[in-house]
Amino acid sequence: MGKTLTKKINSKYYPAFLFVAILAVWEMLSRLGVFPPFILPPPSSIVISLFTDFKSMQLDILVTLYEAFAGFIIAIVLSFLIAVLMDALRAFKKTIYPLLIISQTIPIIIIAPLFIIWFGYGYTPKLIIVILICFFPITISLMQSLSGVDNELIDLLRSMGSGRLQIYRYVKLPASMPGFFSGLKIAATYSIMGATIGEWVGGKDGLGVYMIRAKQSFATDRVFAAILVITILSILLLKFIELIERRTMPWKIKAGEPYID
Repeated sequence: MGKTLTKKINSKYYPAFLFVAILAVWEMLSRLGVFPPFILPPPSSIVISLFTDFKSMQLDILVTLYEAFAGFIIAIVLSFLIAVLMDALRAFKKTIYPLLIISQTIPIIIIAPLFIIWFGYGYTPKLIIVILICFFPITISLMQSLSGVDNELIDLLRSMGSGRLQIYRYVKLPASMPGFFSGLKIAATYSIMGATIGEWVGGKDGLGVYMIRAKQSFATDRVFAAILVITILSILLLKFIELIERRTMPWKIKAGEPYID
């Protein structure tokens, strides 16, 4: 048992060991001059850049967070309504589902400039991009979870005289929560990226605008610093969703370990 526990602990840190090894090789190659600093700066320079330039990044970080959060919340509400309607109304699903699939075949980076033309350089085009990116994984995950609920449970409630609303309240929605949170976790990591894409295409503030300014001045270390901030924000948002998941579904926690899909 001791060996098994040691093996589990060791395997848990394998990704960390690999990550540190990659950073060490990257630092060594950069210090040896294999790559010029404006092409690939060493990780230590990126970290220094992040700390020295963090004050000027604060407004851009807040703007990107606002766009990502607002778009993510709107996407959750829309996804929940559409998924429940597609599950409840077969005709609605047959009408909407093909359009959802087709919408995912169009890369968002291609249609993003159109939103700038239509809605200007304000928050609206960024919010639309975040909503479009987050909407699909949440909707599909929730819809599939709703349709996969055990029919025997539904038949049992019907035999007891339960209506459609009661079936959704007591069976379908609780049973579909794991799928719903799976979609939320995927969408959460996409939301920061979506806001940044919107800022790349056209904006006045935000991490995307910050990266464009840094790129134009060949400050590659600042570009990587912004990427590091985006990664950290995405991980924090993912962990926040996992925290809500553990609070709302305590039965998924087994032996002190959080439920993993």
